Amino acid sequence: MLPVVSIGYTVFVHGLGANPIREFEHLTGQWTLRFLAASLAITPLIRLSGWGWLISQRRFLGLTAFVWACVHLSAYIGLDMFFNVSDMLDDIVKHPYVTMGMLTFALLVPLAVTSTKASIRRLGGRKWQRVHRLVYVAAITGTIHYLWAVKKDTLVPILYIGTFATLLGIRLVWRRARSRTPSRNATI
Repeated sequence: MLPVVSIGYTVFVHGLGANPIREFEHLTGQWTLRFLAASLAITPLIRLSGWGWLISQRRFLGLTAFVWACVHLSAYIGLDMFFNVSDMLDDIVKHPYVTMGMLTFALLVPLAVTSTKASIRRLGGRKWQRVHRLVYVAAITGTIHYLWAVKKDTLVPILYIGTFATLLGIRLVWRRARSRTPSRNATI
């Protein structure tokens, strides 16, 4: 409910400015990126703190990111494009930031669809993990979409780039360290 309260507060107290549709799209997109960053922060947080109880929150945060991506896309389709498919296709071709946003949404769909326990069993752990690595690509493309969409005020998108780069960098460092560690079963 925090995003709803936050957006509601912004709308009723501050207003949405000269271009309310675009501002609403930015707010919903920012909440998408926040939840995506929070879901990616769970694993490092667990490794550093030992708080295993957080693992159940990762799926919730990821699916919440997808829900806000749906709200963001719905605002674009309904409020900005008035459900005009021809105008949407023209916009996707004409504006690279829209193309990048659509790519990001397309990357999030298989993550949401396969976020069930049944999908993990059906795909098997390794295949499921490979599919869910798309989250890093989606984080990058989503941030690029945001950066290109705002054009001038780039501070917040750059902060997201830094956040996602840090979260990915931590995983890469851990993976490299794990691959260099000799196996416990190795014979001397």
